[in-house]
Amino acid sequence: MIVQSANLLGLVGGADVTSEDLKEVLSLAPVTVAIDGGADHFIAAGVEPKAIIGDMDSLSVQARAQFSDRLMPVTEQDSTDFDKALRHTEARLVLALGVSGGRFDHELAAMHVLLAHPDRACVVVGRDSVVCLCPPNVSLALEAGCVVSLFPFAPVGVASEGLRWPTDGIAFTPHERIGTSNQALGQVTLVADAPAMMLILPRACLGALITGLLAVPAQWPARVG
Repeated sequence: MIVQSANLLGLVGGADVTSEDLKEVLSLAPVTVAIDGGADHFIAAGVEPKAIIGDMDSLSVQARAQFSDRLMPVTEQDSTDFDKALRHTEARLVLALGVSGGRFDHELAAMHVLLAHPDRACVVVGRDSVVCLCPPNVSLALEAGCVVSLFPFAPVGVASEGLRWPTDGIAFTPHERIGTSNQALGQVTLVADAPAMMLILPRACLGALITGLLAVPAQWPARVG
Protein backbone atom coordinates (compact mmCIF):
# COMPACT_ATOMS: atom_id res chain seq x y z
CA MET A 1 0.00 0.00 0.00
CA ILE A 2 1.20 3.51 -0.83
CA VAL A 3 -1.12 5.26 1.66
CA GLN A 4 -2.96 3.85 4.68
CA SER A 5 -5.52 5.29 7.09
CA ALA A 6 -7.10 3.70 10.14
CA ASN A 7 -10.28 5.70 9.54
CA LEU A 8 -11.63 7.56 6.50
CA LEU A 9 -9.51 8.25 3.46
CA GLY A 10 -10.38 10.67 0.68
CA LEU A 11 -9.59 10.13 -2.99
CA VAL A 12 -10.03 13.22 -5.16
CA GLY A 13 -10.09 12.85 -8.94
CA GLY A 14 -9.81 15.44 -11.66
CA ALA A 15 -13.49 15.78 -12.61
CA ASP A 16 -15.31 18.99 -11.75
CA VAL A 17 -16.12 19.25 -8.03
CA THR A 18 -17.57 22.07 -5.98
CA SER A 19 -15.46 23.77 -3.35
CA GLU A 20 -18.11 22.85 -0.78
CA ASP A 21 -17.90 19.14 -1.62
CA LEU A 22 -14.11 19.25 -1.54
CA LYS A 23 -14.11 20.97 1.85
CA GLU A 24 -16.54 18.39 3.23
CA VAL A 25 -14.48 15.42 2.06
CA LEU A 26 -11.26 17.01 3.36
CA SER A 27 -12.93 17.60 6.73
CA LEU A 28 -14.28 14.04 6.94
CA ALA A 29 -11.16 12.22 5.77
CA PRO A 30 -8.01 12.94 7.81
CA VAL A 31 -5.89 11.44 5.01
CA THR A 32 -6.51 12.53 1.41
CA VAL A 33 -4.94 11.44 -1.86
CA ALA A 34 -5.11 13.07 -5.27
CA ILE A 35 -5.95 10.90 -8.25
CA ASP A 36 -3.73 12.16 -11.07
CA GLY A 37 -5.22 15.49 -12.27
CA GLY A 38 -7.17 15.82 -9.02
CA ALA A 39 -4.00 17.38 -7.63
CA ASP A 40 -5.13 20.70 -9.11
CA HIS A 41 -8.12 20.71 -6.74
CA PHE A 42 -5.68 20.61 -3.84
CA ILE A 43 -3.74 23.54 -5.28
CA ALA A 44 -6.96 25.54 -5.59
CA ALA A 45 -7.92 24.69 -2.01
CA GLY A 46 -4.47 25.51 -0.66
CA VAL A 47 -3.93 22.07 0.89
CA GLU A 48 -1.49 19.25 0.23
CA PRO A 49 -2.44 15.66 -0.60
CA LYS A 50 -0.70 12.78 1.13
CA ALA A 51 0.21 11.43 -2.29
CA ILE A 52 -0.70 11.64 -5.97
CA ILE A 53 -1.50 8.27 -7.53
CA GLY A 54 -2.17 7.56 -11.21
CA ASP A 55 -0.51 7.28 -14.58
CA MET A 56 0.17 11.04 -14.42
CA ASP A 57 -1.13 11.75 -17.92
CA SER A 58 -3.53 14.42 -16.61
CA LEU A 59 -1.20 16.05 -14.09
CA SER A 60 -0.64 19.75 -14.67
CA VAL A 61 2.85 21.23 -14.88
CA GLN A 62 2.17 23.24 -11.72
CA ALA A 63 1.02 20.21 -9.74
CA ARG A 64 3.95 18.13 -10.97
CA ALA A 65 6.37 20.79 -9.73
CA GLN A 66 4.57 21.67 -6.50
CA PHE A 67 4.02 18.06 -5.39
CA SER A 68 7.11 16.47 -6.93
CA ASP A 69 7.92 14.64 -3.69
CA ARG A 70 4.44 13.06 -3.53
CA LEU A 71 4.14 11.54 -7.00
CA MET A 72 3.39 7.82 -6.93
CA PRO A 73 3.08 6.77 -10.59
CA VAL A 74 1.30 3.57 -11.56
CA THR A 75 2.06 3.25 -15.24
CA GLU A 76 -0.10 0.32 -16.43
CA GLN A 77 -2.93 1.30 -18.77
CA ASP A 78 -5.38 -1.56 -18.12
CA SER A 79 -7.28 0.22 -15.35
CA THR A 80 -8.59 3.69 -14.53
CA ASP A 81 -6.74 6.05 -12.23
CA PHE A 82 -9.53 5.59 -9.69
CA ASP A 83 -8.84 1.84 -9.71
CA LYS A 84 -5.11 2.45 -9.35
CA ALA A 85 -5.66 4.75 -6.36
CA LEU A 86 -8.06 2.37 -4.63
CA ARG A 87 -5.72 -0.59 -5.15
CA HIS A 88 -2.78 1.25 -3.64
CA THR A 89 -4.49 2.66 -0.56
CA GLU A 90 -6.00 1.11 2.52
CA ALA A 91 -8.59 2.54 4.87
CA ARG A 92 -11.64 1.64 6.89
CA LEU A 93 -13.77 3.64 4.45
CA VAL A 94 -12.89 5.54 1.27
CA LEU A 95 -14.69 8.64 -0.01
CA ALA A 96 -14.07 9.10 -3.74
CA LEU A 97 -14.81 12.56 -5.10
CA GLY A 98 -14.30 13.80 -8.64
CA VAL A 99 -14.28 10.37 -10.29
CA SER A 100 -17.44 10.75 -12.41
CA GLY A 101 -17.98 14.39 -13.36
CA GLY A 102 -21.30 13.90 -15.10
CA ARG A 103 -19.93 11.85 -18.00
CA PHE A 104 -21.88 8.62 -18.28
CA ASP A 105 -18.84 6.60 -19.35
CA HIS A 106 -16.89 7.87 -16.35
CA GLU A 107 -19.78 7.02 -14.05
CA LEU A 108 -19.95 3.47 -15.42
CA ALA A 109 -16.18 3.14 -15.03
CA ALA A 110 -16.50 4.22 -11.38
CA MET A 111 -19.20 1.59 -10.82
CA HIS A 112 -16.86 -0.99 -12.36
CA VAL A 113 -14.21 -0.12 -9.77
CA LEU A 114 -16.67 -0.64 -6.92
CA LEU A 115 -17.72 -3.99 -8.37
CA ALA A 116 -14.11 -5.07 -8.96
CA HIS A 117 -13.18 -4.41 -5.32
CA PRO A 118 -16.14 -5.64 -3.25
CA ASP A 119 -13.94 -6.03 -0.18
CA ARG A 120 -13.34 -2.27 -0.07
CA ALA A 121 -15.84 0.02 1.64
CA CYS A 122 -15.96 2.92 -0.78
CA VAL A 123 -18.47 5.70 -1.48
CA VAL A 124 -18.46 7.60 -4.77
CA VAL A 125 -19.52 11.16 -3.97
CA GLY A 126 -21.24 12.85 -6.89
CA ARG A 127 -22.89 16.21 -7.35
CA ASP A 128 -26.41 14.95 -6.66
CA SER A 129 -25.93 11.39 -5.41
CA VAL A 130 -23.72 9.11 -3.35
CA VAL A 131 -23.15 5.53 -4.47
CA CYS A 132 -21.64 2.40 -2.95
CA LEU A 133 -21.71 -1.34 -3.48
CA CYS A 134 -24.34 -2.63 -1.08
CA PRO A 135 -22.56 -4.63 1.65
CA PRO A 136 -23.94 -7.94 2.99
CA ASN A 137 -25.91 -6.12 5.69
CA VAL A 138 -26.32 -2.42 6.37
CA SER A 139 -28.71 -0.22 8.36
CA LEU A 140 -29.21 3.43 7.47
CA ALA A 141 -30.91 6.17 9.48
CA LEU A 142 -32.77 7.91 6.65
CA GLU A 143 -35.56 10.45 6.70
CA ALA A 144 -39.00 9.32 5.63
CA GLY A 145 -39.46 9.96 1.93
CA CYS A 146 -35.75 9.78 1.11
CA VAL A 147 -35.21 8.22 -2.32
CA VAL A 148 -33.41 4.87 -2.14
CA SER A 149 -32.35 3.37 -5.45
CA LEU A 150 -31.02 -0.13 -5.98
CA PHE A 151 -29.43 -1.00 -9.32
CA PRO A 152 -28.17 -4.56 -9.96
CA PHE A 153 -25.14 -5.24 -12.15
CA ALA A 154 -25.70 -9.03 -11.99
CA PRO A 155 -28.39 -11.33 -10.57
CA VAL A 156 -28.81 -10.45 -6.89
CA GLY A 157 -31.39 -10.47 -4.14
CA VAL A 158 -31.76 -7.85 -1.42
CA ALA A 159 -34.05 -8.30 1.56
CA SER A 160 -35.17 -5.04 3.11
CA GLU A 161 -36.92 -3.40 6.01
CA GLY A 162 -38.11 0.20 6.06
CA LEU A 163 -38.75 0.68 2.33
CA ARG A 164 -42.09 1.79 0.92
CA TRP A 165 -41.91 -1.05 -1.61
CA PRO A 166 -40.32 -4.13 0.04
CA THR A 167 -37.71 -5.98 -1.98
CA ASP A 168 -37.79 -9.40 -0.31
CA GLY A 169 -37.94 -12.27 -2.78
CA ILE A 170 -37.27 -10.15 -5.86
CA ALA A 171 -34.75 -11.55 -8.34
CA PHE A 172 -32.99 -8.38 -9.47
CA THR A 173 -31.14 -8.40 -12.79
CA PRO A 174 -29.85 -5.47 -14.86
CA HIS A 175 -31.86 -6.46 -17.94
CA GLU A 176 -35.15 -7.45 -16.29
CA ARG A 177 -35.79 -6.10 -12.79
CA ILE A 178 -34.21 -3.07 -11.14
CA GLY A 179 -35.10 -1.17 -7.97
CA THR A 180 -34.67 2.53 -8.60
CA SER A 181 -36.73 5.30 -6.96
CA ASN A 182 -37.88 3.41 -3.89
CA GLN A 183 -38.52 5.43 -0.73
CA ALA A 184 -37.42 5.15 2.88
CA LEU A 185 -40.02 5.06 5.61
CA GLY A 186 -37.30 5.90 8.14
CA GLN A 187 -34.62 3.47 9.28
CA VAL A 188 -33.72 1.16 6.38
CA THR A 189 -31.99 -2.21 6.58
CA LEU A 190 -30.68 -3.98 3.47
CA VAL A 191 -29.38 -7.55 3.32
CA ALA A 192 -27.80 -8.45 -0.02
CA ASP A 193 -26.93 -12.00 -1.09
CA ALA A 194 -24.20 -11.07 -3.60
CA PRO A 195 -21.76 -8.20 -4.26
CA ALA A 196 -23.66 -6.93 -7.27
CA MET A 197 -26.11 -4.24 -6.12
CA MET A 198 -25.39 -0.52 -6.26
CA LEU A 199 -26.98 1.52 -3.50
CA ILE A 200 -27.72 5.06 -4.64
CA LEU A 201 -28.86 7.80 -2.26
CA PRO A 202 -29.28 11.59 -2.48
CA ARG A 203 -26.11 13.61 -1.88
CA ALA A 204 -27.54 14.90 1.41
CA CYS A 205 -27.45 11.33 2.78
CA LEU A 206 -23.64 11.11 2.78
CA GLY A 207 -23.44 11.38 6.57
CA ALA A 208 -26.03 8.65 7.12
CA LEU A 209 -24.30 6.40 4.59
CA ILE A 210 -20.91 6.87 6.23
CA THR A 211 -22.37 6.06 9.66
CA GLY A 212 -24.09 2.97 8.30
CA LEU A 213 -21.04 1.65 6.45
CA LEU A 214 -18.73 2.20 9.43
CA ALA A 215 -21.09 0.02 11.48
CA VAL A 216 -21.07 -2.84 8.94
CA PRO A 217 -19.47 -5.89 10.59
CA ALA A 218 -17.94 -7.27 7.37
CA GLN A 219 -17.47 -6.48 3.70
CA TRP A 220 -17.63 -8.92 0.82
CA PRO A 221 -14.59 -11.15 0.20
CA ALA A 222 -12.03 -9.86 -2.26
CA ARG A 223 -12.74 -10.83 -5.87
CA VAL A 224 -10.32 -8.81 -7.95
CA GLY A 225 -7.06 -7.11 -7.06
